[in-house]
Amino acid sequence: MSSIGGITAFQNVGIYNASKWALEGFSQSLAQEVASFGIHVTLIEPGGFSTDWAGSSSKRSQPLPGYQEVHDEADRLRSQRVSAPGDPKASAAAVLKIVDAEKPPLRVFFGELPLRLAKADYESRLATWEKWQPVAIEAQG
Repeated sequence: MSSIGGITAFQNVGIYNASKWALEGFSQSLAQEVASFGIHVTLIEPGGFSTDWAGSSSKRSQPLPGYQEVHDEADRLRSQRVSAPGDPKASAAAVLKIVDAEKPPLRVFFGELPLRLAKADYESRLATWEKWQPVAIEAQG
């Protein structure tokens, strides 16, 4: 179980993003290692769902007053991108479709929002990489 946080990063949850990015790399590598055995690996990358992810079960550090504006801005941005949260119970049928697929995907988003976020992030990355490609070639020697 990964997250859209394994594809794109969000401020104030850097450690969470780092753990999901690590899971993404590990799972992609594992998928290559076990493919010859007929074993498939699928990363489910959900957006926001109606769970207690950030609720009472989550542990938080004491906020530092000097970061209040940063936290307020993060909350504002989050409220702008949040779509209707997904229903965890509805995910069961989707998981079974993946499990039963002859060729399941390595990665699959759950929810409406992740694809939009990933497209914007990857378009930005590609544009930056293209712009800096001459420097990349120069660095090769």
